[in-house]
Amino acid sequence: LQDEETRKDYDYMLDHPEEYYRHYYHYYSRRLAPKVDVTIVILVTVCAISVFQFFSWWSSYNEAINYLASVPKYRIQATEIARQQGLLNKTKEKGKNRRSKEEIREEEEEIIKDIIKNKIDIKGGYQKPKIYDILLFQILLAPFYWCKYIVWYCSWIYCFTIKGQEYGVEQKLYIIRRYMKMSQSQFDSLEDHQKETFLERQLWIRENYEVYKREQEEELKKKMAMDPRWKRYRRWMKNEGPGRLTFIDD
Repeated sequence: LQDEETRKDYDYMLDHPEEYYRHYYHYYSRRLAPKVDVTIVILVTVCAISVFQFFSWWSSYNEAINYLASVPKYRIQATEIARQQGLLNKTKEKGKNRRSKEEIREEEEEIIKDIIKNKIDIKGGYQKPKIYDILLFQILLAPFYWCKYIVWYCSWIYCFTIKGQEYGVEQKLYIIRRYMKMSQSQFDSLEDHQKETFLERQLWIRENYEVYKREQEEELKKKMAMDPRWKRYRRWMKNEGPGRLTFIDD
C-alpha cells in the first residue's frame, strides 16, 4: 500500500469482498505492469529507426557510386580527370614502396569513386544521406519546419493572391511539381531539359497541364501496346489469366 491508487483498491476490496474477479484483475494488472517509462521506450525506438535509416541510405548511396563507376561513360570521364590531376601517377611507385598490382588496382578504383562522388550530383532515392533527413532530426525540427511553412504560405497568399504578382521560375516549377504529385527529391532528379520543356509549355497553367497529362497517357499506352512483354501479358490474361483452372499435360 505504497501509493494512493493501491490504497483505494484495498479499501474497495474490504467494502466489496464479493467482487473477487475484479480484485484479481487489479492486483495482476499492477503486478505485471511494465516498469519502464513509455517516453524512454519511444525515444529508444526513434533512435533505432534513425540509425537504421542512416546506414540504409549510406548503403544505397554506395551502391549507386559502385554502379556509376562501372558505367563506361562516367568511368572514362573520372579516369581522365584523375590523370589530369596526377592522382593515378601516384599509385605507381617504384623501389621499396612498390606495391602489388592488386593494391594499385584497388587504390585506383577508390580514386575513381571519389571523383564520381565529387563530380556527380546523385539525386532521388540514392542521393548522399544527410543527418537532418533521419526521423529523429525530423521530429526535433518539426516545429521549425511548420513555422517556416506558415511564413512561406502567408507570403505566397500575400504576393500572388492579394497583390497579383506574376510567378517567377521557382514558383512556376513549384506549381508544376504539385500538379505532377511529385516530391521535391523526385522533381530534382529530373533532367534540366525536362524542366525547360515544362516551362516552355506553361504547365503551371492548369489547362495546359491537363493537355500535357493526356498526351503523356496516350504516349504511354502506345508504348505499352508495342512492348512485346505487355503483348505477352495481355495474351496470357485473355487466354488463361488468374483464377482460371487448366489441365495441360506436360
